[in-house]
Amino acid sequence: MSVAITRQFLEQIPKTDLHLHLDGSLRVSTLIELAKAAKIPLPSETEEGLNELVFKEKYQDLPDYLQGFGLTCAVLQTAENLERVAYELAQDNIAENVRYIEVRYAPQQHIHPGLPIDEVVESVNRGLARAQKEHNQSPAVKQGGDIPFHYGIITCAMRFFNRHMSAYYAQLFDVMPHAPAKEIMAIASLEMARAAAMLTHEKGIPVVGFDIAGAEAGYPAIVHRDAYQYAHVHFIKKTVHAGEAYGPESIFQAITECHADRIGHGTFLFAADKVKDPTVRDPAYYVKCLVDYIASRRIALEVCPTSNLQTIPSIESMADHPLKQMLEANLSVCICTDNRLVSRTSVTRELELVCNSLPVTPAKLRNIILAGFKGSFFPGPYNEKRAVVRQVSQRYDALVEQYLTPAKA
Repeated sequence: MSVAITRQFLEQIPKTDLHLHLDGSLRVSTLIELAKAAKIPLPSETEEGLNELVFKEKYQDLPDYLQGFGLTCAVLQTAENLERVAYELAQDNIAENVRYIEVRYAPQQHIHPGLPIDEVVESVNRGLARAQKEHNQSPAVKQGGDIPFHYGIITCAMRFFNRHMSAYYAQLFDVMPHAPAKEIMAIASLEMARAAAMLTHEKGIPVVGFDIAGAEAGYPAIVHRDAYQYAHVHFIKKTVHAGEAYGPESIFQAITECHADRIGHGTFLFAADKVKDPTVRDPAYYVKCLVDYIASRRIALEVCPTSNLQTIPSIESMADHPLKQMLEANLSVCICTDNRLVSRTSVTRELELVCNSLPVTPAKLRNIILAGFKGSFFPGPYNEKRAVVRQVSQRYDALVEQYLTPAKA
């Protein structure tokens, strides 16, 4: 007998969010408050107005989706604001029983003469650590009735930037006036990888991963190969935004040139028609081999359904989304929000969208939930990570018994 997966069940189960942009996940009320304090003009000073004009239900494409980040980044130029937003983001996740998050952002967008990169990252860490401490010292956690909250930080370099995106980027263009733009971007990403390694190994901040984000088409990951190589040899795990606005070759490049442990989005993994390399004689076979490799190596895909529906015109509904193919191919898939504010979503809402659109049983959902914890760049020892996975597994099974009838998948 089939079992309906309820909203209440999805709210209660322990969850992860491995693809979560700090600057895309502010509370809209906080954005308004911080903008007023800093005298930063907004298109509207009400939540309703911002949702209508900026944070919309549907966007024309990925560049349109990214427009709102100009506003959010503008208010995140102080240590206090970075700490506050990180703290609130952790609180929002804890409230819906998300028990592990990896918060990613581009620290170089927040650097200026009064705010060095160390403080940019340390501020975010302070906010996350404060929320973690509050939850983990609660009676429920101490008595074993709730799962502790853990987090990691992923530092992002940008596939593309211009001098107007931050004081740091402007300085780079000033000191390298004759260099090609892609060379400047490669240097910036290498410096970001160096900083990530230093902050992890010397300061003990849980920078667990390195990423490149931003517009994908025309800005290939291979430009940032040196940065990824540096992260690789310094034991920083790697994820790459790939296959969101480009085809399978972008994902292949992320894996082979950038040592990707996970893929951000991977939406066009199966799109053989998007293979452009003339040396690939059989695109369908190329895609098959790529899919098999990702499956066998358990390279996790960070799938963000609502974000994809908002930014990719060809995906009009979940029926058009390749998630069903991903699950049928037994890929390691974790469901993520991407941007809680920009996509107006939560982890629970993303899981509800998936369960309402696809034939997902409690057993299949269990695999998806565990894939998030198993695929995480957990900052502690591997044995501690395994213990968390076991705890989550037991908690999930207990909630199936409590909320779903009959309690069989």
